[in-house]
Amino acid sequence: MSERENDIAEPTDALHEMPSADSEHQPEPSHDEDDRLTPDFVDAVIEQVEAGDVEAARSLVEPLHPADIADLFELAPKDQREPLATALADLLDGDVLAEMNDWVREQVLEALSNEQVADLASELDTDDAVAIIEDMDLEDQREVLRAMEPDDRAAIEEALSYPEESAGRLMQRELIAVPEHWNVGNVLDYLRGNGDLTTDFWEVFVVDHAHHPVGTCKLSWILRSQRDVPVAQVMQEEQTLIPVDMDQEEVALRFQKYALISAAVVDTSGRLVGMITVDDIVHIIQEEAGEDALRLSGAGDGDINEPLPSAIRTRMWWLLVNLGTAILAASVIGAFSGTIEKLVALSALMTIVSGMGGNAATQTMAVTVRALATNQLTASNTWRMIAREWWIALSNGLVLGGLMAAGCQLYYHDTGLSVILLAAMIINSLNAGLAGVLIPLGLERLKIDPAVTSTIFVTTMTDCMGFFALLGLATLFGVH
Repeated sequence: MSERENDIAEPTDALHEMPSADSEHQPEPSHDEDDRLTPDFVDAVIEQVEAGDVEAARSLVEPLHPADIADLFELAPKDQREPLATALADLLDGDVLAEMNDWVREQVLEALSNEQVADLASELDTDDAVAIIEDMDLEDQREVLRAMEPDDRAAIEEALSYPEESAGRLMQRELIAVPEHWNVGNVLDYLRGNGDLTTDFWEVFVVDHAHHPVGTCKLSWILRSQRDVPVAQVMQEEQTLIPVDMDQEEVALRFQKYALISAAVVDTSGRLVGMITVDDIVHIIQEEAGEDALRLSGAGDGDINEPLPSAIRTRMWWLLVNLGTAILAASVIGAFSGTIEKLVALSALMTIVSGMGGNAATQTMAVTVRALATNQLTASNTWRMIAREWWIALSNGLVLGGLMAAGCQLYYHDTGLSVILLAAMIINSLNAGLAGVLIPLGLERLKIDPAVTSTIFVTTMTDCMGFFALLGLATLFGVH
């Protein structure tokens, strides 16, 4: 490596070292091999804050990336976050708050004045500023907005007027738009001569006299074209326009489907009002994927920083509902108590039948919910999906039921019981496959999020049908 390359590499390495006032000791690393803050580093910062040595704490934290500073607050104990925020207030810029977990950010903001929050929000793009302000109490929101510049306040108030998790909340107003009658030279002069323009953009939007988007130009096209070439000749007329009220999950699907880097957002009259960039979409995809997985389990947000009372309430509600379904399943068993008394083996086998059905249904349900979320499953292929899962369920029922029947025959030496077990396994497997598809589809048609409520209905179906199939067949054919 050349001397020049060594000069360049040193600052990067320094970011992962913990400065020390004692020159006789080697600085301890702030990050581990997986690029995560080490427990020793977090403890060292907290110790300096507790000792009142703010300068020492700042010297440790100052070299960190904004995302790492946000991680520091998330890793710190809850009762240490406000003192940490007070000590490191000058390092808490908008970029740090934008990277911070929602629950942690809410607590940190309590340690800052509304004027400080207003200053931080003014540093950010509109979408990041909205993310900070939207969760504040209404009175604090008003005070923060009053402390902001009129232009910034108007942009944020407009964004807050749109529904939560919509394109209007997600978009940023800072973009580059030029009239369609300009040429490339006009665009270059405009970009170079206006210091107030945003510096983070990948394409230039072309608009007509009514500010309706008519095309888009990649920066590479502009840089490679002659100055006298009209913009209309180098722009791409076909573009993906995002309605301002579109749900953020649908926006993410558009970006994924059309491999977008950025996209124009238009209001109800078709006017260009903002843009959404792919970095925002990455967060949305991660958020939505995790949200659906957690909702399937009834664990709520599943955020380890969520306040304990809120987490308890969320989980308790779903467990209470599950308790009701468990009682329903138990009532099915109770209805066949006489049959169970005659053949104790049924009490062991019925848990296997219902358990296997529940596992199979969970697999099918997960595939269906994901297919709905990613628009893979639509009205045009619904019946094909149902038929596909029916065949999978039948195959699994025959194979697993056959294995269980063989094991039952070897253990109990009862051919009638083995045949009934085989039939029950097939019936509940088919029930599980159909329930795993039809219940999420039905909830989707009713405009109910299938990720939230599918599990409880599917579990009830497989438990009840599993018990009913095995015990009902045993009763019908008089196994004893």
